[in-house]
Amino acid sequence: MRHGKKFNHLGRKKGHRTALLRNLSIALIEHKRIFTTLAKGKALRKHIEPIITKAKTNSTHSRRVVFSNLQNKEAVKELFEVIAPRIADRPGGYVRVIKTGFRQGDNADMCMIELVDFNETMLNAADEDTGKKRTRRSRRKKSSAPVTNVEETTNETEEKTEE
Repeated sequence: MRHGKKFNHLGRKKGHRTALLRNLSIALIEHKRIFTTLAKGKALRKHIEPIITKAKTNSTHSRRVVFSNLQNKEAVKELFEVIAPRIADRPGGYVRVIKTGFRQGDNADMCMIELVDFNETMLNAADEDTGKKRTRRSRRKKSSAPVTNVEETTNETEEKTEE
């Protein structure tokens, strides 16, 4: 039965699961993109989002809280000095999980999990989209020429009546 099961236990005991998520978090912070199974990727997303949110405020207390979760000085330094300034204005959703297919050996669902603000190709594509001016297309053609002709004809008729 699944009474009170709010997260994926990943087939591991608590100590093994926390060590796994801690190592995956450190790898994601250092490399900005990692490949893992889909279940681990989704569990990692739930684990690392609050840590990144905590890193947005650069204080001694938040550094200590993040270090207690990661237990790695280099990862904490990277998180606060490199990642936090780039995600400062983002209200959430710092990581993206993309399915990549199935693993050759056991046919497990694989995914790529990455930090959203560090994918250069998607950032460039987003910049190009915002740079383009979008035009609306309507089904009917706007005919502005007859309107100007009507004004010209009314002006001409007024001039003729004044003469």
